[in-house]
Amino acid sequence: MKKKTTIYDIAKELNITVSTVSRALSGFSAISETTREAVFETAKKLNYSPNRLASALKSGKTYIIGVIVPSVQAHFFASIIHSIEEGLKDSGYRVILYQSNESVENEINGVKTLLEAQVDGIIASMSLETEDASHFAEVVKQNKPLILFDRVNVDLNVPTVTLDDFKAGYIATQHLINQGYKNIAFVTTIHQIKIFENRLKGYKSALTDNGFKVKDENIIFGGLSIKDGRFGASKLMRYENKPDAIIAGDDFTALGVIKKLKEINEAPPKIGVIGFANEAFSAYITPNLSTIDQHPNQMGTECSKMFLKMIQQENPYKDIKHVVLDPTMVERQSTGN
Repeated sequence: MKKKTTIYDIAKELNITVSTVSRALSGFSAISETTREAVFETAKKLNYSPNRLASALKSGKTYIIGVIVPSVQAHFFASIIHSIEEGLKDSGYRVILYQSNESVENEINGVKTLLEAQVDGIIASMSLETEDASHFAEVVKQNKPLILFDRVNVDLNVPTVTLDDFKAGYIATQHLINQGYKNIAFVTTIHQIKIFENRLKGYKSALTDNGFKVKDENIIFGGLSIKDGRFGASKLMRYENKPDAIIAGDDFTALGVIKKLKEINEAPPKIGVIGFANEAFSAYITPNLSTIDQHPNQMGTECSKMFLKMIQQENPYKDIKHVVLDPTMVERQSTGN
């Protein structure tokens, strides 16, 4: 078996001390740039891989961060994970991913598992089932950074990165009104998650501001899936005064709405449809889907920047920030564009 390269081998190759090699690899500022470059080039040539366990014992850090998401099937969450990894890689951090699959029980187990793995912090978006977020309190108790994004809980006094979801619901509704739609319905989740509540509030506010009545029967509560979109559209289209436009809780639900409308010859833009998230498929279905872009790449980048700042502080929660991103309306064929 080939012997693993150590810092002693690098030191011998360059004829410098082991402590100099260690300081260069650790980014110690007193090491000259010439020496640092020589150490890194030699380490690469000798295929050196640092002993992370030894580094962790010495520094008290594992350089591993846990990321919890409802699902990686959604391009929205996959994009955020990618951006978090990109934002952390130059700092030497690796990501352990945990999917809750929209289950609060899975989420609780995820927090426990990641803490047992000695992660240096957790970045998370909550499941649809999460009402009591007290299981996240252990992360704060251990003085490790906890950042919540997209789906957050205001009872936890931790940094957050979110979208202005009230504005998202408002501009989606306003866009439909501007396109001439007058009887606009909303198919959303029954779960009391803040972002979906705020989107619904934005929808109601836009209707009121434009002189339209908010009709309770036009708001369908269920799940967020293609199946739920089909169900919601089917129920709405049975009304005597059926809506002429439908806002869906996310793009998957919107896809279900479109599928059902096409089956009954009411395909958009005859009945306008808008989703949320700007999933990858939304530009390629027929008709392609108007949607709200939630800027997942920016969201992931903000999370990584926030974590790197927190991890350098003795008290990660000394300066708690809440980053709120602006939504963008993406106009496509499903609303007559």
